[in-house]
Amino acid sequence: MKVIIGAAALLLIGATDAKPVDYAGDAVALDRLITENYAYEDHWPGGVLPDSPVLAHERAAAHDDDSLLHYAEDRIASLADHHAITGASFKDSWAIVPTYADLWVTRHGNHYAIEAVKPGSPAATSGISVGDQLVAVGDVPTAEAVATFWSALGLAVTDERADYAARVLAAGRRDRPRDLTIAHAGKIVRLTLPTLYSLKQDKPPISVMREGGGSVRILINNALGDQATIKAFDAAMASLPADAPIIIDLTDTPSGGNTSVARAMMAWFVDKPTAYQVHQLPAEERETGIVRQWIEQVLPRAGKYHAAKPVVRVGRWTGSMGEGLAIGFAAIGARVEGTTMAQLKGAVYDFPLPSSGLVVKFPAERLYTVAGQPREAYQPAQTGSPRGN
Repeated sequence: MKVIIGAAALLLIGATDAKPVDYAGDAVALDRLITENYAYEDHWPGGVLPDSPVLAHERAAAHDDDSLLHYAEDRIASLADHHAITGASFKDSWAIVPTYADLWVTRHGNHYAIEAVKPGSPAATSGISVGDQLVAVGDVPTAEAVATFWSALGLAVTDERADYAARVLAAGRRDRPRDLTIAHAGKIVRLTLPTLYSLKQDKPPISVMREGGGSVRILINNALGDQATIKAFDAAMASLPADAPIIIDLTDTPSGGNTSVARAMMAWFVDKPTAYQVHQLPAEERETGIVRQWIEQVLPRAGKYHAAKPVVRVGRWTGSMGEGLAIGFAAIGARVEGTTMAQLKGAVYDFPLPSSGLVVKFPAERLYTVAGQPREAYQPAQTGSPRGN
């Protein structure tokens, strides 16, 4: 049996009083949960949950922890959505993008272009730069590797699937180095890069730096899901003069977070309840025929106010709640600048499967700016970043 990481999401099997797990039933239930709750079904070809004889066979063959998780990973991958993942994984599962990715790859015609490189990452230190091409993964040309990724699921390659698979392939398997061939500066270079899962990330929630012109930059170290970030941000803000120019750097927030941390940060810059994003729940409309939509606000916090609006920096590794902060800060009058963000879709809910308890996570809400633009379509005020974000 493969070693499963995060297996706490699965119920203990084998206890004498435990009800037998209906693995095949859970595989069917997974499809039903997605069909009923996934918020972006318009991205499916024909508006129908992708399926194939390969997936149908895996679904029917689910009989234990491994086979159910294998099906769940393939079913989630079939959505071609970086914001959809399983709560458990194998040691050799594909890396989660963008959290454990350092290359942003997009298909341009017959080529796979590198549009962004994460600063300070193994890819960056190896010399890979924006404008290079991903030529091959291992011994396989990238286009062929992408086609194989999807044919293993019995699915055809579409534009959205091509981009998704290329980024996953570039991020690699969690338990091994990556073997990538890059076209760089007129040369073909074959590189071995470590998986980002092997790198230790031991940073405080935020880092505070002085910049030119008296500005203070508050860098969020991928900690928007950590309640300790609120205390650290409050302490940083409280130490500054009330009119100090501030830069809030969200360029390293690929893992998203939660709205309590985000609202606590934005609250420093409002003096009255202020709308920052719009939610829509398609599942309720499917069930009742009535659209459910609401506006979320950020409210002032007693004793915490900074009159000068910040400049907010974003990039490709600004994901999920980082993107929510970007549109929220824009809504309250801050300048948001940088490059296109991760464009992760919607708000993710956790869905446990009814018999095994295996958790799958996917976007069940659509999110919009207060002006009605889909969050994933939002663009910052400036594009083009010398830092490769």
